Amino acid sequence: MKRLRWCALIFVVAAAAHAFADAAFLLEEPYGAFGSMNPTGHAAVYLSSVCAASPTQLRRCEPGEAGVVISRYHRVAGYDWIAIPLLPYLYAVETLPEIPKSADAQSVAALRDEYRRAHLTALAPDAADGGTPRGDWTQLVGSAYDRTLYGFQIETTPEQDDALIQYFNNGVNRTRYSLLRNNCADFAREVMNFYVPHAVHRNFFADAGITTPKQVARSLARYAHHHPIVELSSFQIPQVAGGIHRSHSADGVAEALLKTKKYVVPLAILSPAVTGSIAVVYFTEGRFNPKRDASMFDVSRALQPQSSRTPAPAMINPLAVPGVIPEEPKAPNP
Repeated sequence: MKRLRWCALIFVVAAAAHAFADAAFLLEEPYGAFGSMNPTGHAAVYLSSVCAASPTQLRRCEPGEAGVVISRYHRVAGYDWIAIPLLPYLYAVETLPEIPKSADAQSVAALRDEYRRAHLTALAPDAADGGTPRGDWTQLVGSAYDRTLYGFQIETTPEQDDALIQYFNNGVNRTRYSLLRNNCADFAREVMNFYVPHAVHRNFFADAGITTPKQVARSLARYAHHHPIVELSSFQIPQVAGGIHRSHSADGVAEALLKTKKYVVPLAILSPAVTGSIAVVYFTEGRFNPKRDASMFDVSRALQPQSSRTPAPAMINPLAVPGVIPEEPKAPNP
């Protein structure tokens, strides 16, 4: 046992000496009418050393590339997951000078359509009249115009990144979306568990077993707290200033019920006991503040060659076996 501990320590130190890659879970605030009805928000994963050979094929990044954001989508060309380079995903542009300091709905629509015409016509072809098509493809680019994002970052090894690339490139990429069982947060949970097995799990109390973006972030924070070898850092990507309505905080299931008057008032009248139970569950299991200790994300640093970046502390789980996404832990028996 003592020898095993020494081997694990040597592995961590050696990995920290050469590994500068990161995997960051992105908790994205909800916005608009749908965000009011379903205030859980969106989930994605940012990989700093993995890039997109195409929206559906991954590869290792080259110097000066900022990595890729990958997520599960519902109705985009029949695909389950799509990968978009970091800058276009956040701002619908390809270079730093193109990022606007402020934006309105019209300018954002123009930026998105310009990027679509250059790179995404296979996923979102022109409308019959040659104009911009309708559809959910707009979720692929310009996320930071619609909402604030929070990142929860761990360090990865090149071997883990290569294993992830192989897994996704060799797998079947066909839509699997289900709001209750295979949503965007479930996808992010699987990716983060790929790097740190068993770190992220569903909450069968505060979220009724539904994976929510807030639960993924909460799980990562709790896992890192109990496993100091996995050092977790957090950052914030603010919503771009301008005339677009501001996003609002992401909630879990119990939290959303308690905070939404049109839900909680009738429920309290019909069943005070149930309402009280939901409140207890939220205050014991569901609270989490993604803003705490979150630094501002420096997108220009993400574009630097990784060899020139300041090394982060070791964040490697020495017992993680790259290349295998573990099975979801089963719910406890009632």
